[in-house]
Amino acid sequence: MRRISRITVAGAATASLALALSACGSTSTSGSSDSKGDKGLAIAYDVGGKGDQSFNDAAYAGLEQAKKEFGYQTADVEPTEGETDADKEQRLASLAKQGYNPVIGVGYAYASAVKGAAEKFPDTTFGIVDDATINTKNVADLVFNEEQASYLAGVAAAKTSKSKVVGFVGGVDIPLIHKFQAGFAQGVKDTDPKVKVLSQYLTQTAEEGGFASPDKGKTAAEGQIEKKADVVYAAAGLSGQGVIEAAAANKVWAIGVDSDQYEQEALAKYKDSILTSAMKDVAKAVYNLAKSVEDGKPETGIVRGDLKTGEVGLSNSNPKFADDAELQAAIKTAKEKIISGEIKVKSS
Repeated sequence: MRRISRITVAGAATASLALALSACGSTSTSGSSDSKGDKGLAIAYDVGGKGDQSFNDAAYAGLEQAKKEFGYQTADVEPTEGETDADKEQRLASLAKQGYNPVIGVGYAYASAVKGAAEKFPDTTFGIVDDATINTKNVADLVFNEEQASYLAGVAAAKTSKSKVVGFVGGVDIPLIHKFQAGFAQGVKDTDPKVKVLSQYLTQTAEEGGFASPDKGKTAAEGQIEKKADVVYAAAGLSGQGVIEAAAANKVWAIGVDSDQYEQEALAKYKDSILTSAMKDVAKAVYNLAKSVEDGKPETGIVRGDLKTGEVGLSNSNPKFADDAELQAAIKTAKEKIISGEIKVKSS
């Protein structure tokens, strides 16, 4: 059942929410409030916003599931260009003030904002995806072992490559993306030491567009393909669309990230070039936090998804990937060894 603190703040109108947030990001609200009039899950997107066919869209899928199951009002808020931590905190605080609970910042960039808003609204549960640095009693740090899924992507790349050259394109040169690169490179080398891994980061900071510039991703992938890479893996948010486009144009394989990009409508014309995707179930993490609040037992602290829990892994949507018995056997073996601890995947 809903917590009492949810009910006491329930009287704020949706119109007030739009007004309060107009200065710090566009907002969409959907669904209708439940019989008590209180509101449910709200998410604030990371760089790239809704429509990135990756990280942010996965969070939105979790919101949609919660809205459908619990029948309450939800909100999702877009980022704005050049915004500060104070802008992000104001956005989250506005959502909490209007009665949304839980309130989730989608991405590590919300760390300071989530901490600040959570201290101001101790009766609201906050969540943050991809950050484990907040030690506040009403915050859930939703994190994943991305390096484990990336290791399996490396196995797939090494087994698939004919040129013995594969590529990795990271959106921003930060520790989070280093996990993707490290796992991928280890998976490649453990599978076939003769395969060369080319790596490139698009930008040093998110503000430079590393997660939101398909043109940058396309250029990086084209450079790797010119150096004979015939499988290219991107961990770059919206920029990854450019990597996939380049792979399709040059008739090589792309490996997607976060969501099952083979199934993404916006990428449908490139799907035959998407071998698989290294997924992390952001949708499940977002939904689970919403459910925990709905059940009156909100998650807090570090909540981790990995291969053992099934919240990271590879997609099997492409029949050419799913039906390759030798490749599937290699991936299964690697997965079992990671879960058992026989293989320890590097995160940097």
